[in-house]
Amino acid sequence: MKENDMSKRPLTNEQLAELRTLENLRDEDIDTSDIPEIRDEQWRLARKGNLYRPLKQSVTIRLDADILDWFKDHAGGRGYQTDINAALRTHVAKYQKRSG
Repeated sequence: MKENDMSKRPLTNEQLAELRTLENLRDEDIDTSDIPEIRDEQWRLARKGNLYRPLKQSVTIRLDADILDWFKDHAGGRGYQTDINAALRTHVAKYQKRSG
């Protein structure tokens, strides 16, 4: 059976009962021993990664020719626009740390 077919089937009474039981569990009754809590240090090192996909917007921007040439020459197999976007994102993150 295809995955899409399964997602369209209604839940059984047994599945609904299991969901209600889980919904009524208190946080302290949930066994997370196999999933350690994330420490502050881990959050500090966290960054938006492969799962984060912001919407892209097409724009026209005028850049100094030498800057554009540098990004094109150093693209490293990726598109130079991706590198420019990454540089801008790094700049924004640094600014947010200073003002936040």
